[in-house]
Amino acid sequence: MFGENHDLHHEFPEYNDKIRELKISNAHFAKMFDKYHETNKEIHRIEQALETPSDEYTETLKKKRLDLKDQLFDMIKQ
Repeated sequence: MFGENHDLHHEFPEYNDKIRELKISNAHFAKMFDKYHETNKEIHRIEQALETPSDEYTETLKKKRLDLKDQLFDMIKQ
């Protein structure tokens, strides 16, 4: 939805300490974290109409963000 904050710290506030720890200690997590936030920023720019790609591309980005979020959450829960 437009205007929603999908930053991982807002999505999982109860895991802020764990997220911070993993970003420092786990290179794979840090790389995926960065990919997630890059994708999220791109979606945000599209929602603000700063970029106007096709709907198909936008949906692909949203699916990518969801997949990354699921993978990151799995790592957080371990």
